[in-house]
Amino acid sequence: MNVAIEDAEIQVESGVSCAVALKEALSGKKFKKTLACRCGGNGEGQVLDLSSPVPEDCASLSPIYADTPEGLDLLRHSTAHIMAAAVKRLFPSVKVTIGPSIENGFYYDFDFERSFTPEDLEAIEAEMKAIVAQDQPFERKVLSKAEAVDMFSAMGESYKAEIMEDLGEETFSVYTNGDFVDLCRGPHIPSTGALKAFKLTSVAGAYWRGDENKPMLQRIYGTAFGDPKALKQYLARLEEARKRDHRKLGTQLDLFSFHEEAGPGMAVWHPKGMLVRTILEDFERKEHLKRGYDIVQGPILLKRELWEQSGHYDNYRENMYFTDIDEQGYGVKPMNCLSHMLIFKSRVRSYRDLPMRYFELGVVHRHEKSGVLHGLLRVRQFTQDDAHILCRPDQLQDEITGVVRFVQDIMDLFGFEYELEISTRPDKSIGSDEDWDRATDALKNALDAIGLPYEINEGDGAFYGPKIDIKLKDALERRWQCATIQCDFTLPERFDLYYIGQDGERHRPVMLHRVVLGAVERFLGVLIEHYAGAFPVWLAPVQARLLTVTDAQNEFVEKVLAELKSYGVRAEADLRNEKLGYKVREAQLEKIPYILVVGDKEVEAESVNVRLRNGDNRGVKTPRETAEMILAESREPFERGGMSYSFDYACKV
Repeated sequence: MNVAIEDAEIQVESGVSCAVALKEALSGKKFKKTLACRCGGNGEGQVLDLSSPVPEDCASLSPIYADTPEGLDLLRHSTAHIMAAAVKRLFPSVKVTIGPSIENGFYYDFDFERSFTPEDLEAIEAEMKAIVAQDQPFERKVLSKAEAVDMFSAMGESYKAEIMEDLGEETFSVYTNGDFVDLCRGPHIPSTGALKAFKLTSVAGAYWRGDENKPMLQRIYGTAFGDPKALKQYLARLEEARKRDHRKLGTQLDLFSFHEEAGPGMAVWHPKGMLVRTILEDFERKEHLKRGYDIVQGPILLKRELWEQSGHYDNYRENMYFTDIDEQGYGVKPMNCLSHMLIFKSRVRSYRDLPMRYFELGVVHRHEKSGVLHGLLRVRQFTQDDAHILCRPDQLQDEITGVVRFVQDIMDLFGFEYELEISTRPDKSIGSDEDWDRATDALKNALDAIGLPYEINEGDGAFYGPKIDIKLKDALERRWQCATIQCDFTLPERFDLYYIGQDGERHRPVMLHRVVLGAVERFLGVLIEHYAGAFPVWLAPVQARLLTVTDAQNEFVEKVLAELKSYGVRAEADLRNEKLGYKVREAQLEKIPYILVVGDKEVEAESVNVRLRNGDNRGVKTPRETAEMILAESREPFERGGMSYSFDYACKV
């Protein structure tokens, strides 16, 4: 049979392996970096091991290279198998579970009687290198369910047997490398020797199948790349990420803390952290008012019947908290949409009243599993910059466009690049196919009209409507989900929302659920890591700190402090009887943007010596010149985006 392979077409005999066919058509360099192949082009068709025979009906064969996203995913999954083989060699009593590839690497979950130590990870890595050096081939075999269950049960691998029982398939494929056998659909790299660069990075706890009622396992994380240079670059980024960890910087900068006695996933905000939040939230309120939003607020507790009416009780209750008051069930709100619909419904609305835009910085609670809580990035209580727009269908595209433009302005202010995707109807959802199609088309049409590219994320929409997810990229090229726009025809129907149209009849509005920053806590966690704790001057809780050389300058410094505050600068003074170098270093560690040193010469000149947190020296300036410099830097990103800066919270001495 004839098979097309890239630019060539070759004659392939029946039963010939994919490896043989590809080797004939590809150059030696290309074949060397081929890890697997796909029967069919354009990213479609069955993915096969190189050892698999070319299917009889295969018209084209596409190589999967190590330096492509698909090849990297395959390489990492195979590395997870190699790691599991090494763990079994070193710790024969361990039970293996699952080991997938993930965005930046892979993991494998193990059931073991004791915790893995850093020394264990080093030993596992060394054993993996030995397995790689042995260049063990990955060999695939298909077994009947009974054969596979019997085999893994005899090996004591009860988790594998459970997986097969739950899947309910008649046959299963297993892969062997060396003396290690694993349940897997595949495909895999041709042999362990194809692995060129890998690193184990950490170990953490994980419940079996994410269920808190099931055994706690140990999850070993790692990463793998097609070449050592890429691995080295990734590990350097990882080290930089550790330095920027918002949990570490939150303590260093005295912004927030977490306490077991308060409960997991509940942040306690310290004065400086709360000041950053206040600046950010006040900015958001002003921007929303400028853009035609009304600020509203709803209760934290709402009757259970309301959550039943909305569909949250049937589709979202596992993420909610419920309580009883006077024998009446209440739900703690995980989002703010219900109160906003009640506001709309509180009086008759005309078509002339629409659109109505309700904005709330609402405190919400969601039951996140303890294993996924992570500093500010995953909490149980958070404040959401939530808004709901109720509009006529003919206004929908303009409203979606307006929200996207709003998000663009905010991302530009903070210096974030971003990507967009449209998430479509999930299996667990409410509403008619017609309404879902109308909502999805509206989101697509708005982005097409603006000219913004987007990907389709099938089946990941909210249970009541499709959504645009805007993923920002931070300084380390990591993606973070913050802003989202959800289009909803269903909840207005469930709550019988209507407006009186130009024809005097009742009409159903459309509702947009949207956030710009998302959870304020999460966004601040991302910001801390993006800026490595060095907030831009406009957002820094303390913009300037005055430092004295000796006590002789205290009186002058207090006068300068008052003057700076009068200009609207957030300033404070360090009058401690400490060495100047110590005080400068402390201010730098606290990421204070402007460090103003005052000695006898500065007192005589009625000025301050201006230093920046990065060590640059701006020379001697008067208090007024210093304030103008600070305020100009604060205003600059706002003026660039056509917004206004006006924050002048004072700091204490």
